[in-house]
Amino acid sequence: MASSDVKALTVNDENAADADRLVTAARPDTSATMAQTTHAGGAARNVTVTTTGTSDNSKTCTITGTDVFGDAMTEVITSTSSAETVAGEKLFLTVSAVECSAKYAANITVGSGTLCAQAIGDGGRIRLKGLSVVSGGTAGTVSFYNGTPESGTALFKARTIGTANQTIDRSVPEEGVLFASGMSVSYTLDVADMMTFFYA
Repeated sequence: MASSDVKALTVNDENAADADRLVTAARPDTSATMAQTTHAGGAARNVTVTTTGTSDNSKTCTITGTDVFGDAMTEVITSTSSAETVAGEKLFLTVSAVECSAKYAANITVGSGTLCAQAIGDGGRIRLKGLSVVSGGTAGTVSFYNGTPESGTALFKARTIGTANQTIDRSVPEEGVLFASGMSVSYTLDVADMMTFFYA
């Protein structure tokens, strides 16, 4: 009897955004003291910087860490006004350092946003064979990237229906969808409560 080489990976990150997950309230001159270097759910998230003072326009935090596949990545998040939260666009699996361009007028925090990403497989060539998505309470899009969300190409997208706990199952015909540069998925928190991907 032939054995199958199809693998399954379940993604289940329902952790809420956490404004001070990475850096708790502080006014660093340069390097911030890291409270954590990963996000609560273990997947990649975008990073947020929250200010509480005034006159912090144009001050920056340089975020250093790794992307969804574990490769080095940086992003500069610029404050644009007083007492605000600015969300980055890149999705960090880990954050090793936060460097501030100048001392902020009051405490800042650095945390986990609501944009999520997960690597499927080890970053190598794979084929997606099927998927099962349990919808969250908000309708939205799950994007499937050949490579990372930052530099890869979205090969296709799936939309959730916005009815919590409703499941959508899809099989992929023929040999499946080829992700030659590795596969990753990105989505917004509450769009999907749980997803299972079948790949080989």
